[in-house]
Amino acid sequence: MIELLTTAEMAEADRLTIAGGTPGIDLMENAGRAVADSVSAVLQGRRVVIVAGPGNNGGDGFVAARHLAERGYLVRVSFVGDRKRLQGDAALAAERWSGPVEEASPVSLTDCDIVVDALFGAGLDREVEGLPRAMIKAMNGAGVPLIAVDLPSGVNGTTGGVMGIAVNATHTVTFFRRKVGHLLLPGRLHCGAIQVADIGIPDKVLEQIKPLTFANRPELWGRAFPPPRADGHKYSRGHAVVVSGGLSTTGAARLAARGALRAGAGLTTIASPREALSVNAASSLAVMVRPVDGAVELAEFLADRRRNAVVLGPGGGVGQTMRDQVQAALASTAAVVLDADALTSFAEAPAALASAIAKRAGLDVVLTPHEGEFSRLFKVIDNDPHVHAKLEKARLAARTSGAVFLFKGADTVVAAPDGRASIADNAPPTLATAGSGDVLSGMIAGLLAQGMPAFEATSAAVWLHGEAAAEFGPGLISEDLPEALPPVYRRLFEELAKARAARP
Repeated sequence: MIELLTTAEMAEADRLTIAGGTPGIDLMENAGRAVADSVSAVLQGRRVVIVAGPGNNGGDGFVAARHLAERGYLVRVSFVGDRKRLQGDAALAAERWSGPVEEASPVSLTDCDIVVDALFGAGLDREVEGLPRAMIKAMNGAGVPLIAVDLPSGVNGTTGGVMGIAVNATHTVTFFRRKVGHLLLPGRLHCGAIQVADIGIPDKVLEQIKPLTFANRPELWGRAFPPPRADGHKYSRGHAVVVSGGLSTTGAARLAARGALRAGAGLTTIASPREALSVNAASSLAVMVRPVDGAVELAEFLADRRRNAVVLGPGGGVGQTMRDQVQAALASTAAVVLDADALTSFAEAPAALASAIAKRAGLDVVLTPHEGEFSRLFKVIDNDPHVHAKLEKARLAARTSGAVFLFKGADTVVAAPDGRASIADNAPPTLATAGSGDVLSGMIAGLLAQGMPAFEATSAAVWLHGEAAAEFGPGLISEDLPEALPPVYRRLFEELAKARAARP
């Protein structure tokens, strides 16, 4: 259930199922029944108002109304639009409803115990205006539980964008698979608790749809995750290198190095300028520290192929020195993670960075910007008036750069040049603290050092990062993240072992 569908892909799932012999009205009946079940589970009272629109979402609402009435609830349907314009399965569902249908008005939402939003669903792609806007505003102000059918009305199912206004649901009942808009912000903030209902669409349709967007879960990258081996040793688990900045900015590199070590790299070394050598050495125990000044020495240091993953950027400084070090790293055989200052240093020369990545002939590169760094490095994409969604921006950046692209945030997106993407929804608000991104970059390098492919390693690190923050809880600072990883790893290894045992 990790696949996330666009509205077009969900429509194709419906079409393929109907073409395979399942009547569309049966799918609608199953959907409406699932909504009714959810209402029954939540409702404390008897009075239900269903706000129905003129499309299939409204048809689901009519079915839910019938099932709820049969269970003894007092149900009213508040219809937005001209009921005579209902077509197909939605028209049939409306015909099967024999209860009251009133012309929609905000006052129709008074005197009820629960509201069902069956107005638009996932397919909305225009600004909400007029009566629908007034109804959404009234639903949000009703002061009762609010259950959305498929997706809160006003949220775009493909982008997660809010089309001017959106329902603030307490619960959302969606069908077959979640939509991209359920996870991307701000859409996710409007969904409340999400239930995925089986309405009779077979999983085999996914083989034809071939979705490329996934919820970031161990099911996505677990098979590539490197569990400890009885015959393993520190050299078999890879050697991660973190390039440190000068004397006043060493903390970021030390955070990244600790993240790499806790993520499982067998060895981790801080490549330190000589001026900062004593500070880095005094603050490190299991992390090694070696003197490395400038691009030439970094190239020599990475010539040892055992040093197979390197992080540049955290606290590294912006300018020509950093650009030269990045070029040296990209000319090596090590997997490269570029963060922070390494990205900003190429803000005026993105083509040079893309060219250097292209020369690596498939060797792993990961770019990890936050929104500000993205806007500096990818100005063309960021300023394109036709590109709005975070997922679309990440995919374009991955394709144009040739690197796996991590677009940070509460809905962190990881995109690969081949179009695959993961969206995380497990990052607690406590991750918004200085240095947490440095730890994440190190964790990515730690997994790359162990041989994970870049897309899987980056997605796994993002998930682990969120789980570690949740494990620690309130009061989190970035230094706590690596130390919160052991119990997360313990649970993950148990889960992966069960999954392996269950495979045929």
